[in-house]
Amino acid sequence: MNVDLKQQLYEMGEQAKKASSILNTSSSVQKNSFFDFAILEIKTSSSFILEANAQEIAQAQKNGKDDAFIDRLTLNRERLAAMCATLKEIKLFDEPVGKVLANWDRPNGLNISRVSTPLGVIGLIFESRPNVACDAGALCLKSGNAVILRSGKDGLKSASAIVDALRKALIKANLPENSIQIVPSESREAATLMLEGLNSAIDVIVPRGGKSLVAEVKRSAKVPVFGHLEGICHVYVDQHANQVKALAICINAKMRRTGICGAAETILIHQGIADEFGLQLICELKSLDCEIRGCDNIRALDASIIPAIEDDWSTEYLAPIISIKVVSDVREAVDHINQYSTGHTESIVSENKETQEVFTSSIDSAILMINASTQFADGGEFGLGGEIGIATGKFHARGPVGIDQLTSFKYIVSGNGQIRD
Repeated sequence: MNVDLKQQLYEMGEQAKKASSILNTSSSVQKNSFFDFAILEIKTSSSFILEANAQEIAQAQKNGKDDAFIDRLTLNRERLAAMCATLKEIKLFDEPVGKVLANWDRPNGLNISRVSTPLGVIGLIFESRPNVACDAGALCLKSGNAVILRSGKDGLKSASAIVDALRKALIKANLPENSIQIVPSESREAATLMLEGLNSAIDVIVPRGGKSLVAEVKRSAKVPVFGHLEGICHVYVDQHANQVKALAICINAKMRRTGICGAAETILIHQGIADEFGLQLICELKSLDCEIRGCDNIRALDASIIPAIEDDWSTEYLAPIISIKVVSDVREAVDHINQYSTGHTESIVSENKETQEVFTSSIDSAILMINASTQFADGGEFGLGGEIGIATGKFHARGPVGIDQLTSFKYIVSGNGQIRD
């Protein structure tokens, strides 16, 4: 173990705890001022941020990274503008800390309130999306939490440039600079230390990245984890679907951005429309250079389609590859999804309300869509002002982890001298 790195990380943990304690009592006005300064600092630092990002893109291309990876890594003027828009949106949210969630009186005269409170210190371990640093920093700050970020090596320069701008904004807002920190090391030891909790400084870990990263976090973490292992998302096209609508949804769900966790990986088609709709879908996907792997019924429509094997139904491609299967009805679609889903996002395309109800009541994924693309599985699209991850577990946070999911609660009990017999 690198003693110097361990000491550095432990100091970051202590600094985050101190910052968290101050944030817990900071006013909403003071926290909101941070967002105005942050937008200004990102705009002022845009050339520096984009220069760092350009260097990392060039290195990633040199290292042979695929197009989906490059897309996740890339920043440009439009994406910086989107980051600023997210900051503006988060600022406008109601204060999530100190809300009275419930209040009641007891027969003995005690008054009990359940009040929202920050989680404390969030540890975020992410890979190749530098904009995550901005989303996470802003969401944690708004919800009264300090955050320690650990970026993958491919995006560390870009993420550090963003964090530098956010820290300048914290100083201008008279908030603790160490409310948002980023680990300056590429060492895996840093991630290991965070998973161990940094001497009890970290209250929860959020992983953002591929299957291997999330699996390692869940396996090794000694603190609670919000996260999902994979995003094997499905679209079921029912016999009662509007086929024009269905085609647009399927194409968007797969091809809008193939490298995100909300991208569809399997499309299920009701046998009653398989011949007509299946041919339309195949033709459109091929025109977009999407590789298709299909069951026998799909291959009967086009012999050039690659035969789907068992592993295809449980693979998160994160690439322009899709598996397609014909099913007899919604029940078979549900059974397939329940067998292979990772609990992230599923969509049904159908105009039949009863079929929609069967689908949504029979599947227990974190997000279920009706007549909409799976690519809406995103905190920003939910109106949550972005997210620091998608949680597929069943405790505390589920689905997009936004500001409300970054709070817990405490009980405040008010009396007038009551004692218990």
